[in-house]
Amino acid sequence: MPNSRREFVKKVAIGTTGITMGGLGFSAKSYGNIIGSNDRVNVGIVGFSDRTRASLIGALQSQSADLNFAITAVSDIWNRRRDEAKAFLAGRDISVDLYRNNEELYERSNVDAVVIGTADFQHALHTIEAVEAGKDVYVEKPFAETMEDNRKAREAIERSGKIVTIGSQRRSAANYHAANEFIRSGQFGDIVMVEMTWNVNQPGRWRRPALCSEIREQDTDWNRFLMNRPYEPWDARKYLEYRLFWPYSSGIPGQWMAHQIDTVHWFSGYDHPRSVAANGGIYLWKDGRENFDTMTAVFDYGPKDDLSRGFQVVYSSRFTNSAGGVKELYYSNGGMLNLDTNKITPQGGLTENHARAMNMAPNQLREMDLPSQSVVTSANTGTDDMTVNHMRNWMECVRNRKEPNAPVKSGYDHSVANIMVTAALRTGQFVTFDDEKQEVIAGGQVFHY
Repeated sequence: MPNSRREFVKKVAIGTTGITMGGLGFSAKSYGNIIGSNDRVNVGIVGFSDRTRASLIGALQSQSADLNFAITAVSDIWNRRRDEAKAFLAGRDISVDLYRNNEELYERSNVDAVVIGTADFQHALHTIEAVEAGKDVYVEKPFAETMEDNRKAREAIERSGKIVTIGSQRRSAANYHAANEFIRSGQFGDIVMVEMTWNVNQPGRWRRPALCSEIREQDTDWNRFLMNRPYEPWDARKYLEYRLFWPYSSGIPGQWMAHQIDTVHWFSGYDHPRSVAANGGIYLWKDGRENFDTMTAVFDYGPKDDLSRGFQVVYSSRFTNSAGGVKELYYSNGGMLNLDTNKITPQGGLTENHARAMNMAPNQLREMDLPSQSVVTSANTGTDDMTVNHMRNWMECVRNRKEPNAPVKSGYDHSVANIMVTAALRTGQFVTFDDEKQEVIAGGQVFHY
């Protein structure tokens, strides 16, 4: 075994242990040496959503005794969600104060940090509110759905100096860290192509018909929900099924692609694509939705000043047939890195016969297993190991004030890619990015919703 590969295997073994403990390798005993480690961190829940209920609270609770965190408050603009939060947390022996909105939360409570699980378009805006109120933040992805919100939120976070983690939990998974190490070590070779899919066959995905028939406008705060989006009359579907409607969500790009395109940025070192072309449609689920049920995007990545270098990413996703599930396949001239099977193989690499014809040496990666980690596509994913590790990493960073695994820049960058795809889908134009102005350009014009 070559020394470089032996060193890589050793690093993976060490790194996997660290990720399992929460992403930075801290042991429980080490917290006694951190200043302020004996002070309890009070956490507020901003938005008692399905994701918050099903996963985020459980992930936080699984680590709270070790790191001395406690959920003490919940803010939600719908009275039903406040009542549900109180009952849900009481079942876990947690007593919380309830607030009708975030202004009340920050004015009246003594929370030190918040977990944000609100509607997609609200994430960046609620993060701005939190850091300006002096709170550390764990915020779900997508980070932002427009460049205006993206720029404002990143600037506010960087100005505040608060610890902010984006909910891109792959960044705290052992297999993804091992893949990043392998690619960055040079042993994989240059990335020449990436193929990604996220396919489900779930007509009820993001639908809430029962709740839509039960919610009343007077029981919530429609104006606060809209935030900086254009005013329109009350619409229960857009309140509860926002992922189906622009500009409250981009749908597939913000919900699913955000996770996967983030790994491209992480592994390659590129901040955003050079260009994007995309199309799609509502081909099957004619239920009044505005966001597509099927889409494909083609990205070009590489240095802006050298178009001869780089690689392509093809991303496709559909609600209409689940064959293929979630795939993340990275290709080099020597083989493939498969984050579905967690294997590195020589599949597709340059064989001896083809190399000899061009007086070249064959290029075949050695087979290697990455640490095992699965991705679940069901609507209710529960409290998975990735999310637990990711939440713990944020909690550790709140304690030690180090940069978390998924800092604001990662959220800013995946949002740029998402918005470029949204622009391509909605305009039908070829899309680029203006680095100087930090704007998405579609057909020569700045893209606005």
